[in-house]
Amino acid sequence: MRVPQHLRSGDLGFDMTPMIDVVFLLIIFFLVSSHLARQEAQMELPLPFADSGVAADEIAGRRLTLNVTGEGAMVLAGRPVSRDELSRRLVAAHQAAGGELEVRIRGNRDVPYRHIAPIMLSCARTGIWNVTIGVYRSEEAP
Repeated sequence: MRVPQHLRSGDLGFDMTPMIDVVFLLIIFFLVSSHLARQEAQMELPLPFADSGVAADEIAGRRLTLNVTGEGAMVLAGRPVSRDELSRRLVAAHQAAGGELEVRIRGNRDVPYRHIAPIMLSCARTGIWNVTIGVYRSEEAP
């Protein structure tokens, strides 16, 4: 039996096309997800002013940014959420982050505390103790 000529060469090829496709998909995924994460923190809200306090350390863990509008509506990941849905999402995010979750509350300076207190209670019940409040320093006033 005669072996065809193209099989005798001994050169094995490695197809890089699927690997390149996966790399491009990962790049696109991270570009889109980082854009959405930045968009949460850039929602136009008149934040309250603070003269004291310390800047929050950048932690390696996961951060969840919750925006509270002047009417008390909560916006998480660009979508309005109810208190019940917020509790469920906090539990899921806390478990997914392995306990290293920071919740940053960005509230309108005119929103009453009665809209912020349930958020902090939900965090405490979930076991999330790293809760920060987004504010402007007095010298950084826009």
